[in-house]
Amino acid sequence: MSDWNPALYARFSSERDRPIADLLARVDLAAPKRIVDLGCGAGASTAPLLARWPQAEVLGIDTSPAMLEKARASLPAARFEEADAATWAPDTPVDLIFSNAALQWLSDHERLLPRLMGLLAPGGVLAVQMPDNLDEPSHALMRAVARRPTFAAALADVVESRTRIASIEATFDLLAPTSTRVDIWRTTYVHPLAGPDAIVEMISSTGLRPFLDALDETARPAFLDAYRAEITAAYPPTRDGRVLFRFPRLFFVATKA
Repeated sequence: MSDWNPALYARFSSERDRPIADLLARVDLAAPKRIVDLGCGAGASTAPLLARWPQAEVLGIDTSPAMLEKARASLPAARFEEADAATWAPDTPVDLIFSNAALQWLSDHERLLPRLMGLLAPGGVLAVQMPDNLDEPSHALMRAVARRPTFAAALADVVESRTRIASIEATFDLLAPTSTRVDIWRTTYVHPLAGPDAIVEMISSTGLRPFLDALDETARPAFLDAYRAEITAAYPPTRDGRVLFRFPRLFFVATKA
């Protein structure tokens, strides 16, 4: 998959920043010394960590060189490293692992979540937010278009590449054995956007990326046209002409025993 586009991702910063604030508000730590922002991107989730705990050592981890370059330029008070969240491990236990909209890209949460809990110091916190939107029209329709004969051969692997995250109950069961407290919830954000094109633009930097990357320059515009037509039908305009883009997200904050 191609590298992330920081500028495109940032165009919808207000919609993407709200879950960060909602997750951070539920982290009950007075003075963590070592904080890791796992899947930090360009630093949108790292900045509020630095603002809340300016004395902490904050490390951002991401796989995207472009995102990390932007994060380093804008947040010199933090350190940033290129690494995979699936295998990354600190030298010593940390007090907070914060991960916003990153872990949904990884499979095998049955091993991943307990492993991350094991990287925390006693009393440390694992705070995670993940999009839970595979059944929303925005994502169901991209798979439906990808299965059309025109695109099926090129996108056969992509259609099933993102696995479903575990249910609330299954996630709780993974975290509870090593936690003194698990705070878990699901929120559906409703974003009023300018129109169907805005929906396509918003997710072209995230969920649509694997589909677009797998297509050649001839097939890519045709896929986008077919997908945009489906989105237009699925998201009718409100009275003022905007469309309401539903975006469910799963949150949890687990405190290590």
